[in-house]
Amino acid sequence: MRDQEPAVGAHEGRRLSTRETAELLGVKPETVYAYVSRGQLSSRRNPGGRGSTFDANEVEALVRRNRRDSGGSSSTTGELSVRTRITLIDKDRYYFRGVDATELAARHSYEEIAEWLWTGELRPGVTFTAPRESVAAARRAVDSLPEHSGPTDRLRVATIAASAADPLRFDLSENAVLGTARTLIPTLVTALPPMRYDHRDEGPLAHRLWARLTGRTPDEASLRALDTALGLLVDHDLAASTLAVRVAASARAHAYAAVSAGLGVLEGPLHGAASGLAHRLLLDVLDRGTAAPVVADELRAGRQVPGLGHRLYPGEDPRARALFALLEEVPSAAPALAAARDIVDTTARHTPLHANVDLALAVLTASSGMSSSAGETVFAVARTAGWIAHALEEYGERPLRMRPSGQYVGLRPPQPLPE
Repeated sequence: MRDQEPAVGAHEGRRLSTRETAELLGVKPETVYAYVSRGQLSSRRNPGGRGSTFDANEVEALVRRNRRDSGGSSSTTGELSVRTRITLIDKDRYYFRGVDATELAARHSYEEIAEWLWTGELRPGVTFTAPRESVAAARRAVDSLPEHSGPTDRLRVATIAASAADPLRFDLSENAVLGTARTLIPTLVTALPPMRYDHRDEGPLAHRLWARLTGRTPDEASLRALDTALGLLVDHDLAASTLAVRVAASARAHAYAAVSAGLGVLEGPLHGAASGLAHRLLLDVLDRGTAAPVVADELRAGRQVPGLGHRLYPGEDPRARALFALLEEVPSAAPALAAARDIVDTTARHTPLHANVDLALAVLTASSGMSSSAGETVFAVARTAGWIAHALEEYGERPLRMRPSGQYVGLRPPQPLPE
């Protein structure tokens, strides 16, 4: 016989002991306090000071939630899982709100894809404009950095400066956060120092970004490749930086702070900076004329060959496939494309790995006269839109739900005071 669930409000005002709460939840008493530390339950100390009591309706709501969604944001197994409607990765393909992401990127601009992620609506021809005050503050901050500062340093400082210039940043309503998103992204791009004297701070974002990455005059095929790269990279489920953003949003940090959290994680060589490693590898192959000695050096040093393989795609990375196809239409990309194919073919003799998006991005940056850090800039600007989408989604969830419990493995107390 199936247990009947109690009606909501049936025990208005009734308090449960820790033992009763644990029995209802089907967990150990200590796990009840883990729910409290995660913000999933509230407790009240007994008048006598011994033990705590819990609101019966709150406990019953948690029981129902656990039954209904065993794969929720936290579970008694300790494995973190987050419900999301933004990105699905499945069988060497990925989807934005149910739509094939590579097809979206092929047909729509980065700004249009960002709007799709944020609102579920397409706004054909939409462009993002940065307010003067925000740009001025961000530029002053970026210009004050040392010359050797990296792209993520600049973007992080620009984000903080733009935040300080926005007195309404603490408004977490959907419309306010969307307004922040539509001005922050162009502010980040415009705050970067231009490399072309004839640059324009208007029009499609990819055009504005190009002038911050290289001094070369772009052709239409190259601009299309950059715009598509931005669209392909806009989100990729719960990557490390995106998880950091959701943790910040769970604590109700404002959108600028959430983006700052993402930028802090992005700089790692296993995440946003990975394309730089692939860029340098590609230049080395072009310089030597063959991939064999370059790949051999990587393997001899015990390093994984950059730009190959992805833990979420047993087969080919769909982002790499889409970007490589566009780069075939860029005449200047032919040598770098040949070098990339040589890397894949040479490494296949050792282990069958496909090219990932970092290698495709490296072909774009290397063939366009961009620095090795340009891919990191593209990645960060692109992913900012995805971070905003995840922050918006997290603002609609219960606060502080991103609070897993640590598994303490140190010395058991009580220990003597240190000398």
